Formats: sequence, C-alpha cells, structure tokens
Amino acid sequence: MSWKVNLMKSFFKVFAISFLCFTLILVGGVMAILKIADARDESGDLGEDSITVLPEPDGPKEKEKTELEKLVEKSKRINVLLLGLESTRTDTIILASFDRKGKSLDLISIPRDTYYHIKGYDRADEKKVNAIYGRSKSKGGGAHGTMRVAANILKVPIHHYVTLSYDGVENIIDSLDGVKVNIPFDMDYNDPYSNPPLSIKLKKGTRVLKGKEAVGFLRFRKNNDGSHSDGDIGRIKRQQEFIKAAAKKALSYRLPSVARTAFKFIKTDIDLDEIIYYSKSAIGISMEDISTYQLPGKPKGMSYYIYDSHMVEDMMVDIYKKGLED
Repeated sequence: MSWKVNLMKSFFKVFAISFLCFTLILVGGVMAILKIADARDESGDLGEDSITVLPEPDGPKEKEKTELEKLVEKSKRINVLLLGLESTRTDTIILASFDRKGKSLDLISIPRDTYYHIKGYDRADEKKVNAIYGRSKSKGGGAHGTMRVAANILKVPIHHYVTLSYDGVENIIDSLDGVKVNIPFDMDYNDPYSNPPLSIKLKKGTRVLKGKEAVGFLRFRKNNDGSHSDGDIGRIKRQQEFIKAAAKKALSYRLPSVARTAFKFIKTDIDLDEIIYYSKSAIGISMEDISTYQLPGKPKGMSYYIYDSHMVEDMMVDIYKKGLED
C-alpha cells in the first residue's frame, strides 16, 4: 500500500525522538548494570503518573467490535509516544509500537501539521497536532493531552510518553562525535523570530555533522528563496538516512555513553524497572525487525496535512496482525 514506508534496512525516522526510544527499550539492561537510575531525574519526579490513554469512541458504541479493537485486545504491544519539543510545540511526533511477542518495533510518524480541530481553538495555527502540547493540562494539553489526540488519530491505546528538546538532541549527537550524512542540496535558511534564532547553512555533499549543524539538518524544511520546499514530508525522508548512520555508530561502540547523555535530557513516565522489563523482551531484536510508517493522508495547501482515518485503521490492523501471525 502507498502509505507504508517499508524500510527493513533502515532505523528510526526522526533521530531526535526515535533514537531515544531505541535507547529506552534496548539499553535498559546496560543502564541497570551501570547503576545510572538517578541520571533520569535527580529529583525523582518523572512528571504525571504513568497512564494508558485510550482512543475515544466515535459516536455510540457499536455492538460488534472492529477488527482493530479485537487485535488490540489480543496484543501484548507497548505503545510509546515520542515527542520532540520546540519551545511549547511538538516538532516531532512518533508512535513507537513495540511488539514484545513478535520482537519487532513499528514507528509511525505523525506530521506536525496534521489537522486536528478542537472546539474553542479556532485560529489556523491552533488546528494542528503540534499545538496540543503547549496548552495547559486542565485544557487537554501537555504530554498526556498529546497522547490522547494521537490515540484518537491512530485508534490504539498509548501507554507511555518520552519528550526531548533540541538541546538534548545536540548533546546526544555530540556524544557520538558527530554523524556522517549526505546533504542532498545546499541548505540556506534563517528564522530570526525562532527562539533561539535559527540559522541553517549547509553545503551539498557528504560530511560529518556535529550537534548544532545536525539539529539544523534535522529541522530544515525549505530554503530562504523557497527552493526545496517539500515541508515536513521531505524532511522526514532526509531524516531516515541520518538515522541509519547515527544508529550504526551508536551501536558500534558508544551506546552506554549515549544512554547516559540521553537520560539527562529526557522526560518520561517510564520508570527504570519498566525499561529493564522491556529490554528483556527486546533481546534478539535487530535493525531488520524495525519498520517505519507515515500517517496516511495528504497535504492541503501549505498549512495542513489531512489524515485518512480509514487508511489509518487499515495500517494499524496490518501492524497489529504481524505479531499475532508470527
């Protein structure tokens, strides 16, 4: 199907958050040995208590459960929402669905411009999923508010969240001594109104990007003159190549060091005991067991991405069937 991005040889779609999910799941045992539980948050405060956010029913409850609802009931999947933060908005939103039985990881990217209108938030910029996080918790914002919206879009429960800022991404990449990447064209973009101001100046070619430049590469959407204006969809494709290089480098020799760095910059409701438990379930998983997807839909003008709810359900049915068929 056209919505599926089948990249069995690749790793995570967006480095900022997806790489962190890998760290959480696969390095739990390493972190336990290194006794760095206190690195996750010296205050011991990991935010709100862990909850499972369920999708809201569409209208009156049907007598017969849908195929997806039946699959969810049978499944042992753990769904984690990964959020890359840009100030009070989510610049990256990915559902990481880990199948403990089938030992596979499926990553579904939700474009930040995905249209999602909630009554009372009627400005154009408020009708996007990336605006949910910045609202107060009492008005359905924050991590759990974003989890609730993502659960409604994808029609599956979400059990945990992980957030990371761009400062964290920069430090994680620096802990790898940079990542070699192919820059497909000259990137020249300035946004003086961004906080902090954003300046991306990268020449076409293959080179090693350190933290600050790598963040610019990951954030790039278009040039100042409007060229290469393929927005969030094009950015996701470029990030896939970056992820392959970053993951291979981390796995080769620096994973414990990267794990230490990562846990200084994240916020999550997953505690260390759960991480160790998930890591045991993940023993034997390889990069060939990881698949990436993009939320089915299409852009509407330059402002919104409109998702197709029927295709979303078909995609999630296929994902949940995999583990049950193994």
